[in-house]
Amino acid sequence: MEILDIIKESFIFPSNNLEKLAIYIVLSFVLGLFAVGGVLSIYLASESSSIYFILTAILFLISLIIGLIITGYQVYIVKSGIDMDDKAPEFDWKNDIVTGIKMIIVNIVYMIIPSILVGIVALIANVPGNVLQMAQEMSANSANVTAVANSTSALASVSDATMAAFGTSIAITGMAAVILFIIFAFFLTIAEARLANTGSLGQGLNIPEVVKDISKIGVGKVIAVFLLVFVIITVIQTIISVLSGIVPPLAIISLIVTPYLTFFSSRATGLLYSDIA
Repeated sequence: MEILDIIKESFIFPSNNLEKLAIYIVLSFVLGLFAVGGVLSIYLASESSSIYFILTAILFLISLIIGLIITGYQVYIVKSGIDMDDKAPEFDWKNDIVTGIKMIIVNIVYMIIPSILVGIVALIANVPGNVLQMAQEMSANSANVTAVANSTSALASVSDATMAAFGTSIAITGMAAVILFIIFAFFLTIAEARLANTGSLGQGLNIPEVVKDISKIGVGKVIAVFLLVFVIITVIQTIISVLSGIVPPLAIISLIVTPYLTFFSSRATGLLYSDIA
């Protein structure tokens, strides 16, 4: 399927499945309400009766269940794209929850790996060593640690060489983090498609096969689709943010637009993967 056809079909897809979109919007709204209620109950629990701790647990449990349903359903939207099915999938609470759990595990694994790699880069770039050197130099030029913490000129006591070394190590680590997380974001999206296509957690976590899939689809095509989806979502969300800043009540539009864009991006992933499914 051609790149522009993927974008066009994916963008139209939610409007052709308004009933499922409406259910998704309601679930997202309820999830937000329960999450806010859970946070509020935590505050009340710290200020008042311990019964609020029980309420907090209940609210967050319900939020977790709804969140899993939503996450699992997104995977099935990807599956509808892979199967080239014009209809959005039906909500199946049990399967959605199970698939949602699988997808969360996939997310954790694909984010832990780059995090570990960034940590290794930070060690190689000597970020901890440079931080320690800065602390030692600040301490050596101050009567006590408290004075260092409270002094507005604490960094002034650090030598230019140490500051330069620290800045360089942070810059190297930062660049590595950006590159690694972008790469694994690509991997994660294709991993979601593999999970959707097979229903297997193991297949979703099979990074070598994910890399092969990207190669089969075409690196350029994968990047192009992801970039176009990202740009479209960013532009639309930016416009909504600007309009909401001018007319605050318009912020409610995001309750509808955000789920719409979720359908759009998930569908695009499925259609992209359909080339090799």
